[in-house]
Order: sequence, then C-alpha cells, then structure tokens
Amino acid sequence: MPRITTTGRVVGGLVAVSGLIAAGVIGTAGASDASGSAQEMSEQEARPPKGARATVRVSPNPTTERGQEVTITGDCGGGTGLKTVLGGFPDNPALVNIRILKNDPNGFLAKANVAPTVGNGVGPVFVDCGGEAGVTLLVTHV
Repeated sequence: MPRITTTGRVVGGLVAVSGLIAAGVIGTAGASDASGSAQEMSEQEARPPKGARATVRVSPNPTTERGQEVTITGDCGGGTGLKTVLGGFPDNPALVNIRILKNDPNGFLAKANVAPTVGNGVGPVFVDCGGEAGVTLLVTHV
C-alpha cells in the first residue's frame, strides 16, 4: 500500500485546485456564451471558486538559464499567508532552493532557482496560502 506524505497531500490538493480553477473558467465561459454576453456576468461570477483565489506571478518568465534566480510574488486572495511554494512536482522539480522571504497574505515574496536538470518547456508553480491556493505556469528556454 503506498504511503501518503504531507508533500503528496499538498501536491494532490494543489492539482485538484488547479482543476477547479480550470473548471470554473470553463464553466464561466460556458455561462457567458449561454447568456449571450460576457458583460452580463456579475463580478462575483467572474471570481475563481473559494479555495483557488490566490494569485501568483513568476519573474522573469520565461527563464533562460538553469540555476537562474526567479522571484515569486502574489497575494493570498483571502488566505492566511504564504505557507508553501512548489515548482514542478516533487519527483521532477522545476524550482529548487525555494525561500519564502515575506508571507504577508496581501503581498507575498519568495525566491527560488531554476532546477539544474530542467529543460525547455512549461511547468506549474503552485502556492498554498492557508485556505487559498494558486497556480501559474513557468516557461523555460534553456
């Protein structure tokens, strides 16, 4: 029987949240098509679902060198503060040496380095903000 680790639960939860975000975006797009006008949507309908309201940005993006330092910023969208940053997946990380420098829910800051084994491609960067999660994509051209 496989052992579930804390990292596995965090990754699983973040992957599930990214699916909710996608479903919310698809559902919102479908609702706007059905109503005939995206302008008729209220601001509440345009928001991501509860649990997926953190925002995250990575700079520079795209990255161009292995080992390059990147800055991760964003806000927790109602969460309690930045708890975890995960670049890629535990068995295949895109980011290493992740350091949370400021965990403020209104504006967090973290630094990391592009993994020395990363190649050209696109991978997720997840954040856990204590009740809210967020995801963005990191593009690498090394």
